[in-house]
Amino acid sequence: MTRDPAKPRIEIPFNKPSIVGKELEYIAQAVSLGNIGADGHFTRRCAEYLETRFHVGKALMTPSCTAALEMAAILCELQPGDEVVMPSFTFVSTANAVVRMGARPVFVDIRPDTLNLDERLIEAALSPRTRAIFPVHYAGVACEMDPILELARDRKLLVVEDAAQGVNAYYRQRPLGSLGQLATYSFHETKNFVCGEGGALCVNCPELVERAHIIRDKGTNRQKFFRGDVDKYSWVDVGGSYVPSEIVCAFLLAQLEAMDDITRRREAIFEHYDRQLRPLQQQGLLRVPYAPDHCRTNCHIYYLVLPSQELRDGLIGRLREQAIHAVFHYVPLHASPMGQKLGYREGDLPVTESLSSRLVRLPLYLELSTPRQQAVVDQVIRFLT
Repeated sequence: MTRDPAKPRIEIPFNKPSIVGKELEYIAQAVSLGNIGADGHFTRRCAEYLETRFHVGKALMTPSCTAALEMAAILCELQPGDEVVMPSFTFVSTANAVVRMGARPVFVDIRPDTLNLDERLIEAALSPRTRAIFPVHYAGVACEMDPILELARDRKLLVVEDAAQGVNAYYRQRPLGSLGQLATYSFHETKNFVCGEGGALCVNCPELVERAHIIRDKGTNRQKFFRGDVDKYSWVDVGGSYVPSEIVCAFLLAQLEAMDDITRRREAIFEHYDRQLRPLQQQGLLRVPYAPDHCRTNCHIYYLVLPSQELRDGLIGRLREQAIHAVFHYVPLHASPMGQKLGYREGDLPVTESLSSRLVRLPLYLELSTPRQQAVVDQVIRFLT
């Protein structure tokens, strides 16, 4: 069988999940303990780790960040006709969680510097039907949460942080995921800390914890039964199958325990890109990532913003010719077919549309060696100079 010459072998992938510690040992332990279904030893240890490290009220492990967002939308008690403010520059799960409740996402433009929801535009997007704000922390850089939280308090709105990319990132020395009444994490294989597919719902409002357990457990009060509070459990609310397996959490715990080592390695890769490519920004040839001084990034993404879509697409093509996989991120939701069904049109969010059409993400994973990373850098420089 011969390889299609039109499809070059990718020698430097965009992403490559890594074994960093005791993943396989913990999976074997999970099997030997005899409970690989749900809410066993490793699920509890992952939740306890997140609660302790990031000061979240209650962490509930989920099969994905999508599942956590769906749980959050239920906890917001969204009804048909309600509205939720969010960026269009996000993964589809943020909006899907709202739409499946019959509510409408109200898309707001992003800041040109951080690519996060522009907090200055939120108030104008509110209406009597607004129930919540879903800020999305893009690339591990925090949204401006203080004004968002203040506005939400004044209007009696819930804040749900979509911190899928924000695990181990901080806003004014506060961990992302600990700021809103609710927050969600992702441990998808493309994130900093991974288990293939996985997530967590952070519940920072004590009044929501009991219902969150019920929703997660298919709408039953099974947790009360396990605690001995009731003599049997039954169906008491809406819910879903939002509990991950022990195998997944066993893998994840090893990643969480190596969080500091993983972060240091990602920082080194990020900083190498920055040292080499920031001079091109000074020449006006591209833009590199920006984080305000009061935001500590987790180095989740190293992206470039090119002067035009043509240059962006050309760079991706050039890298692919050299067997380097780089990608763009995201197609704006408001301009998608589903967004158009909701009444949005291209041109509604000019900053989102401009930046999303010019952004390219470079490879960033733990096993990316310095010579291979330098090969990526060299190709970018050659293409643009």
